[in-house]
Amino acid sequence: MKRYELKYLLSPEQTAYFRERLKGHMQADDYGKTSIASLYYDTPTFQLIRTSVEKPLFKEKIRLRSYGLATESSPVFLELKRKAYGIVYKRRVETTIPLVHKFFSGDGDICSPGQINREITTFRDFYKVLVPACLIIYDRVAYFEPGGDLRLTIDENPRYRTSDLTLTKSMDGTSLLDEGWTILEVKVQEAMPLWLVDIISCGNIRKASFSKYGEAYRQQLLDTRKM
Repeated sequence: MKRYELKYLLSPEQTAYFRERLKGHMQADDYGKTSIASLYYDTPTFQLIRTSVEKPLFKEKIRLRSYGLATESSPVFLELKRKAYGIVYKRRVETTIPLVHKFFSGDGDICSPGQINREITTFRDFYKVLVPACLIIYDRVAYFEPGGDLRLTIDENPRYRTSDLTLTKSMDGTSLLDEGWTILEVKVQEAMPLWLVDIISCGNIRKASFSKYGEAYRQQLLDTRKM
């Protein structure tokens, strides 16, 4: 998967405005509002997120994602996400939590042989030790353009925790944003359509450089320094 991802932080008023203006252009997918949990893996020294927050031209992350609470046998998705010169590349495989534990302990591959398996395994072997570092949770509504490739998401109540790092326990966490604020992500393979540019411009919606894991890391550093 290769695409551009543009992010915006929306106030409660902008969120209501944006959803109203979307009508007739895009529609929510069949899943409706979905609670998503992403468990980010990092080195013991947080090398991946420390590099990411410096905003280099190339950065990469790996995370384990579930839709709602997971169980030991339910499907979860291991995702390798890279960003180079503004373009996002994602590799994703369906797996289970026990298989992921084995994989990060160095025991075999995560999926059947192929390009995706090679990329994810090479990533693991390069960093050598990757451990659960931060759990990001949010409530998402995804929208699609009928007949087009435009996708966008609105994430409500983004939150995080750095303890109980499991996808099977709860969807609780510390808020990343003020109450009512949301994160808009626009995902396109080419340019945004003019009607969407107009909605964003008229709503005075400004592009933001915002990483959920990056913001959680920043807040955690601030809390640590206050102790």
